[in-house]
Amino acid sequence: MEKLPRTGLPRSNMLKRVAFFKDLKGSDGGLPDSKMKGCIRTLYNVIGFQPPKDEGGAVTSPVGDDASRLAAIKISEGFNLGYCRAKPGNGPMMHNHDTNETFIPMTGKWRCSWENEKGEVEFVDAGLLDVVSFPPGVARRFENVTSGDPNEESILMFVIGGDGPKAEFTDKSMEILEGAGVWKKPA
Repeated sequence: MEKLPRTGLPRSNMLKRVAFFKDLKGSDGGLPDSKMKGCIRTLYNVIGFQPPKDEGGAVTSPVGDDASRLAAIKISEGFNLGYCRAKPGNGPMMHNHDTNETFIPMTGKWRCSWENEKGEVEFVDAGLLDVVSFPPGVARRFENVTSGDPNEESILMFVIGGDGPKAEFTDKSMEILEGAGVWKKPA
C-alpha cells in the first residue's frame, strides 16, 4: 500500500517546471565582485533563488540580486539550483552562505577552496561530475582551473539549500573590492 500523498499533474503545469539550458537567461550576478578581474562569470538561476528579505549591501542572494529575479523554474521547495559559466582563472571571491552549497562540475576542472579552522585556505580540484559540498558558515570560493584554451568557458552546477538563502563576502574580500574601487560600502 502506498503511504505518501500522490496527485496527477497536468502537462501545462509540469512544463512550468522544465528549463532548457539553451533558453536560460544569465546574469553577471550583480554581486560585489562581479566586475573584479578574476571574478568575471555568468550565473544562471534555474530553480528558486529569490532575493533574501530585508538585506542589502554585502548580504545578497547567492546569485546576486539581478539573477535572483530570473529563475527559470519559480518554485520554493527547500533548495535552489543554478549554473556558473566562466573562463579559466575566474570565479567568485571568498564568501559564506547561511545554508549548504554543493558544487558539481559539468565541464572543465574547478578548484573549490575554503578556510580551515586556523583561517588558512585549503582546496580540492574537482573534475567532471565530482561533488564538493560546503556546510553553512564555512567561507568558500570556486574558480575555473581548466587547462587549455584560456577563452573557453566551463560550467559548474551549484545546489544551495533553503528557499531564500543568503550569501555574504568575507571582510577581506570586501576590503579588496573597496581598494580596487569596484565596490563602495553602502551608506
